[in-house]
Amino acid sequence: MATKTAVPTRLSRTFLALALAVVGALWFVYFDTFSLAKRQRWSREYEVVQAENERLRKEIKALKVSVEVSPTDEEIEKIAREQYGMRRKGETVYRIAE
Repeated sequence: MATKTAVPTRLSRTFLALALAVVGALWFVYFDTFSLAKRQRWSREYEVVQAENERLRKEIKALKVSVEVSPTDEEIEKIAREQYGMRRKGETVYRIAE
């Protein structure tokens, strides 16, 4: 009789250990503060931020170069006409809506 009661006890202990292992693994992967799912999401966000930083660095570099080069008279006239609507004496400006 001792063997019949020992088998269900051994199975229940094995089942309990397996259930705890599964719950622990799920906790570690999904629910923990530093779970694998969160780490993976943070890694993707980090890559996006790094790419954005690199793009902004290139843009800053290009803007610094454009600021260092003094604009020509034609460029100044173009900016004055397009952005500020200035005109020369005797000219008529026709605005075209886009």
